[in-house]
Amino acid sequence: MADVSAADLDALAGRLGEVEGYLHIDERRGEVAELEARSAEPGFWDDADAARATMERLAAARDDVAGIDGARARLEDARAALELGEETGDEDLLAEAASLAAALEADLSELELSSWFTDELDHGDAIVTVTPGQGGLEAQDWCAMLFRMYQRYCERRGWKVTVNDAPAAEVIGLDRATFTVSGRNAYGMLRAEQGVHRLVRISPTDDKKRRQTTFAGVEVLPVLPDDVEVEIDPSDLRIDVYHASGHGGQGVNTTDSAVRITHLPTGTVVTCQNERSQLQNKAFAMKILRGRLYEMELAKREAELDELRGPKHDIGFGSQIRSYVLYPYQLVKDLRTGVETGNVDSVLEDGDLDRFIVGYHRWVTGGADEAERS
Repeated sequence: MADVSAADLDALAGRLGEVEGYLHIDERRGEVAELEARSAEPGFWDDADAARATMERLAAARDDVAGIDGARARLEDARAALELGEETGDEDLLAEAASLAAALEADLSELELSSWFTDELDHGDAIVTVTPGQGGLEAQDWCAMLFRMYQRYCERRGWKVTVNDAPAAEVIGLDRATFTVSGRNAYGMLRAEQGVHRLVRISPTDDKKRRQTTFAGVEVLPVLPDDVEVEIDPSDLRIDVYHASGHGGQGVNTTDSAVRITHLPTGTVVTCQNERSQLQNKAFAMKILRGRLYEMELAKREAELDELRGPKHDIGFGSQIRSYVLYPYQLVKDLRTGVETGNVDSVLEDGDLDRFIVGYHRWVTGGADEAERS
């Protein structure tokens, strides 16, 4: 914000107070003290798994408390700079107040997001799979473009990406891409991307340079904690081993390390080929299978499509959640929220997705009118 007023800061203070309430920040402070005391007890690390889980809870609680404390300090600094700047007419102080207010607004957006994530799985890691849809060779190229876009986005947010399965297509692009994203609120954030993504551009594979519309589907699954039980009968599994190909490095491509697991009762098929050994590929494929079967069980219990996946659609016309138009004009638009931007390169090349992801979560929590357009 170029200019800021006392009323602007009052509005930000109101938002901050609401976030403190959503996050139950006083309870979080108590939780930090309790977990710190527990971690200092003798024998705490005797049960390594339980200790790690406790330390993860402690880190999350500390992050929430530090976020609120930092926002409070920024608000006080902004008020002081504004008051002194107005009294003295010092333009530098007024500019500092505006800068602090803008930073506070960004902080609040992050804190609000965290407060919207009420499911414990939202705060954990995610498994993302991008699959080509209608469009033939173009769809495989589009799959590769989306894969790169998500890698850039994760880099921007400081999340770790582990590529699990990304076999190259014969001519262009990827047959599919599966990767794990590790970081705070990764699943909660990325579930906004679940659905069909549509690309309109001049075809790079068409000699006549005609406009082409292509589609790809994005699936986002939570990485389930070990204490979430999903019953899988080993006799229900068919496990195939085959020669890995495409991306993955020299070691991957020299052994029959790729693994395909089929869950016979549901017909669910998962693959992994990018780990260094057959055992690692099998372990990760089982992790994906657990996530998918977990979703199916939720859907069965609730007798409706579960909230983790969202509605299931064909990966084609009429079912897209977002359109990326490169020709005859340039526009990326989310069809659920109306959030849009004409800076296509910032999205596809730089992974600038926050406006769409934040806009989606505002929309699902009833704040669609506040979704940002740029």
